[in-house]
Amino acid sequence: MDFLKSAVASAIAKGSSFPYSLGDRVDIDDSIWTLHNATKREDGSSCSIFTFDIASNKSRLPLAKNAVRKSRTLRHPGVIKVLDTIETEANIYIVTERVAPLSWNVRRRSLNEETAKWGLYTVASTLKFINEDAASVHGVVRASSVFTSESGEWKLGGFEVLSSMNDENAVIYTYGSIVPDSARFTPPEVLNGGWDTIKRHPLSAIDAYGLGILIIEVFNGSFSGGNQVGKTTNIPPSMQQSYKRLCTANPKIRLSPAHFVEQGKKNGGFFNTPLIRLTDDIDSLGLKNEAEREEFINELDDLSEDFPEDYFKMKVLPELLKSVEFGGGGPKVLGAILKIGAKLTQEEYNSKLTPVVVRLFGNPDRALRVCLLDNLPLMIDNLTQKVVNDRIFPQMTSGFTDVAPVVREQTVKAVLVVIGKLNDRTINGELLKFLARTANDEQPGIRTNTTICLGKIAKNLGQGSRSKVLVAAFSRSVRDPFVHARNAGLLALSATIEFFTEEDCAVRVIPAICPALLDKEKMVRDQANKALDLYLQRIRKFSSTMADTALPSSSAQDSTGDARIGTSNDNSWAGWAISSFTNKITTANGEIQSTSNGTKPVEAEAARSASVPRPVKSSPSTQLDLPKQTLRPTPQPLNRSLSDRPAPAPKEPADDFADDAFDAWGEMDDEDEDDPFSAATSTKPSTDLAPASKPAQAPYDDGGEPDFAGWLAAQSKAKAKKPLPKGLSKTPSTTSAASRTVGAASTSKPKTVVAPAKKIDTKPKDEDEDDGWGDAWD
Repeated sequence: MDFLKSAVASAIAKGSSFPYSLGDRVDIDDSIWTLHNATKREDGSSCSIFTFDIASNKSRLPLAKNAVRKSRTLRHPGVIKVLDTIETEANIYIVTERVAPLSWNVRRRSLNEETAKWGLYTVASTLKFINEDAASVHGVVRASSVFTSESGEWKLGGFEVLSSMNDENAVIYTYGSIVPDSARFTPPEVLNGGWDTIKRHPLSAIDAYGLGILIIEVFNGSFSGGNQVGKTTNIPPSMQQSYKRLCTANPKIRLSPAHFVEQGKKNGGFFNTPLIRLTDDIDSLGLKNEAEREEFINELDDLSEDFPEDYFKMKVLPELLKSVEFGGGGPKVLGAILKIGAKLTQEEYNSKLTPVVVRLFGNPDRALRVCLLDNLPLMIDNLTQKVVNDRIFPQMTSGFTDVAPVVREQTVKAVLVVIGKLNDRTINGELLKFLARTANDEQPGIRTNTTICLGKIAKNLGQGSRSKVLVAAFSRSVRDPFVHARNAGLLALSATIEFFTEEDCAVRVIPAICPALLDKEKMVRDQANKALDLYLQRIRKFSSTMADTALPSSSAQDSTGDARIGTSNDNSWAGWAISSFTNKITTANGEIQSTSNGTKPVEAEAARSASVPRPVKSSPSTQLDLPKQTLRPTPQPLNRSLSDRPAPAPKEPADDFADDAFDAWGEMDDEDEDDPFSAATSTKPSTDLAPASKPAQAPYDDGGEPDFAGWLAAQSKAKAKKPLPKGLSKTPSTTSAASRTVGAASTSKPKTVVAPAKKIDTKPKDEDEDDGWGDAWD
C-alpha cells in the first residue's frame, strides 16, 4: 500500500503544472507524512517534500491542515524552513529545505556526545520560543519530529497538533490522541485526565516531558516506554539532574525547556561547550571587536574533527567569508576559512571559496597577503589553471617588488606552489623577469630562496633559454657574499646538471664552480668539490665517446712521419712540442719566391747587423731556447737613425731571460701574425736605414743598443795609433766574454760619439767574411 501511495504521489508530481520533481522516498517513523527528496524545476535546487495522501488518511486530515497552517506562520532558526505549500483534492504538499530524519542517526547510534548536546540545545531553545514567545504547545516532541538540515543543524518539525493556548478550540485538545503512537510518548497526567488537563498545568509541562524522552532516545538509541523515563543510562553525568526534573511525574514541578537551557548555559554547565558557543557567536561575528574575534577563532581551532562538517560548510564558512572580506577578520579568520575549505568538494570550493580568494589577493593588507601565500598549498589543488594564471598570479606579482621583505620572500616561495598552474608564456616571460629582480635583492635570504626556487622550477623553463638563465643565475649566486647563497648556487648546479649540454658543462659551468674550491667556508668548498666531481664525470664519460681527431688524413703527413724527431705517441713531457716543431719543417713544400727587385731573398742571418753576433748553428731544439725578443722585428721611428736613439737602461741578463720567458709563455695563444719567425725572413724594404739604390735590408730589433758597426768604423782609423783593448782581442776562448763586456760598457755611457751615418757600410757581409764577432757563436 505504501508503494502504491508513493507511485500515485509521483505520478501527480510529474504533472506539467507541478513545479517540483519528486525523487527518492525517505522513511519516517510514526508520522502521517511521506517524505521525498525533490528538486525545484526552475533552478534545480534541492528540497524536501512532505506529502499527505487525503484519500487514505481522511481521519487525520485536520492534523495535516494544522501542520500546513502552522508551518506557514512559525518562523525560527530551529524550525524547518518551509519554501512552499500546495493543496490539491488528493494530496497536501509541504515543500521545505532539504532535511533528513534524526531517527536515522539515533538508531545507528552515530551521534557523539558533543554533537548530541549541540542538537538538544537547539531543540530546547526552539521549544522555549514556542512556549514563551508564541504561547503555544508543540505536543509531539520526539525523535521522529526532529530533522537534520544540510548544514547538520537539528530542525524541529511535526506541527500536526501545534496549538496556541489562547485558542479555546485548539487542535491538540481534540486530535491529540490520534497522533501515531501517541500513547507511548504521552505524559502521565494526559493519560490519566486527557488533553484538557493542559489548561490546568504549566504551559511548558507537555513539551518538557517530550524533551526528556528525546534525551533518552538520543543517548540510548530508542525509547521503549514509560518505564524507561527517569533512568540515567548513558546520559552524561552533568545533564542527569536536569534531565530527571524534565521527566518528573508531577507537571507542576517539571523543569521547563527555558530553565533547562538556562541551567545548561551556566559556567561549567552541560551546554557550555565550544560548539554551542560557536553557534551562538557565529551570527554576530562581523560585529565583534578584534579581541572577541580572536577568542572566537581560537575556540574554532579547538574543535575536534568529530564535529559536524556540514555545519561548518553551510553556516560557519559563509559568516567567516563575510568577516574576512568586509569585517576586517584578518589572517586568523582566513586560516579558519582555509581549514574548513579543505573539506569542501571541488564544486563547493569553486562556488563558495574561489571567488573570495581571488578578491582577497587584490587586498592591499600585507598581513592578509602573507597569510594567503602561506596557505596557498591548501588551496592550489582546488583552483583551476585559468584562475591561477589569469586572475591570481597577476595580483601576486606586486609581492615581488613590495617594500616589505617578508612579502617578497613569501612571494618567491609561493612560486613553487603555483608553477604547475602557469602557462609557458607566463613562466618564461613575467616570472623570470621578477625572479631576476629578487636574485639581486638586498636581502641575502631572498637571494638564496630565489636560487633554490630556480633550481626547483628548472624543468618548467623553456628549453631555448633554460641553460642560459640557469648558468647566469647560479654563477652569480656562487659569487654571492652570503655563504648560504653560495652553497645554494652549488646545490642548484648539482641538481640541474641534466639541463646542460656537455659544452655548457665544460665551458661555462666548471669555470663558475672552480673559484668556490678555495672558498673561505668549508661548507662551500665541500659542496664545490661535489659539484665539480659530478660535472667532470659527465664530461669524461662524453669525451670517451669522441673521435681521436677531427683533422682529415693527409698523405703528406704520412710520408714524412718517419722523419720526425718526436711523434704524437712520444711519452716524454716535451714530445708533443718537438713533434709540432718538426711538423712545420717537414711539411714546408714549394720554392721561396724572389724579391720585387729581382735579387735573392735575404736569409735571416744576413738580416742581422754587423753589431749583432751570429747565432750558433745547432739543433732546432737549441734554437728554440733563443730569446724571442731578438727575433721579433720592431719598427724604427721615422726620420731617426739608430745612432740618434738613446741607449736603453742597463739591466741584468737574468732579468732579460725571465721577461723573455714570461713573454714566450704569455704569447702561446697568439695567432700566426705574431710569429717571430715569420718576421725574421721578411723581405720588405726599410725606409729608414737602406738607401733607395741599394738592396732592401730586413729590419731587426737591436734591443736599443748603440751602433757598434759605426763605432768600429770610427775606431778603424785609429787602429795603428792605439791597439784594441785586451778584452776585444780575437781569442776564441774569450770572444763570448768580451762581447758581454763591451755590451755592458757601451750601455753604461749616456752618449757615444760616432761617425756620420753616411759612412756606415750596411751591406750584408758574405758568410765567408770574418768580422771577429761570430767566433763565439760558431
